Amino acid sequence: MRHEKATRLLDLARMLAGSAEGLTLDEMASALGVGRRTAERMRDAVWAAFPQMEAVDDPPTKRFRIPSGLDGVFQTPTAEELAALRVAADSLRASGADARAASLYALEAKLLSALRGSARRRVAPDVEALVQAETIAVHAGPRPFEDQALLTAIRTAIKGLQALSFRYEGGSTPGRTREVTPLGVLFGRSNYLVALEGKGGKPRSWRLDRMSNLTVLDKPAPPPEDFSLQAFADESFGIYHDEIQDVVLRIHKSRAEDALRWRFHATQQVTPEADGSVLVTFRAGGMRELSWHLFTWGDAVEIIAPQVLKDMMVQELREAGRAHGAW
Repeated sequence: MRHEKATRLLDLARMLAGSAEGLTLDEMASALGVGRRTAERMRDAVWAAFPQMEAVDDPPTKRFRIPSGLDGVFQTPTAEELAALRVAADSLRASGADARAASLYALEAKLLSALRGSARRRVAPDVEALVQAETIAVHAGPRPFEDQALLTAIRTAIKGLQALSFRYEGGSTPGRTREVTPLGVLFGRSNYLVALEGKGGKPRSWRLDRMSNLTVLDKPAPPPEDFSLQAFADESFGIYHDEIQDVVLRIHKSRAEDALRWRFHATQQVTPEADGSVLVTFRAGGMRELSWHLFTWGDAVEIIAPQVLKDMMVQELREAGRAHGAW
């Protein structure tokens, strides 16, 4: 129990050292899953151990932070943390995300080089044992396109609030040069730049593997203040964006346990029914991609709404049936 308390205090110290603006007592309590009074006692204990901690006025409250960071002795990563980092890098490489995998391998090398010799010798065998005992299940699908130079240019433009220009081989006018305001990157089965083209338009997705001659322009291009990349992604099932629909699915009781653990969409509500089935509701666009996913549920799923999704599923079934001689 004493070890657990010490670990939680160290976790709080790391939070306070890792936050530039600091944390309020309520934010500490929320992050640690404790009451405000407990958070106050923990803050005082951390303050006693790290007297460099400071309070910053942020009316109507105060924020607390450790501005100079923590000594390296408190920051030694565990074998489990290093193994998780390696497995994450291996997973990205296995899926074709070589650029992001390279960043994680570089981070692992930096962490190991920062360790003292004795700590590195102590943790290395455990890391290798864990990595050998854990592997990645590779799923079928397209390998995402990740060109390091292209991603670097996009990130440079996003950080500098600058416009981007590129030749695009997709859309209704292949080969046309586009000038856009970059908003972010969506990583998935295929990778996309989310950007605005022109004034008054809506954000669009541009596939990275169809872009060439990409140039960061010396032209300011700040994103709209109210834009959220996460909210944009949540509007769709997968990548495709079209009209937002109210989706209602009933999962048969034979797959109810799977449905209760499944993440169909970020906005989903999952409700067990009296007959043992499960009702799943959410709002999203991208009905074609959703219909493709629902194939994997076989006869365990019933589409209650919308009608457009029902019609799309029926059409997909007919086409699949014709392709395999069913009719």
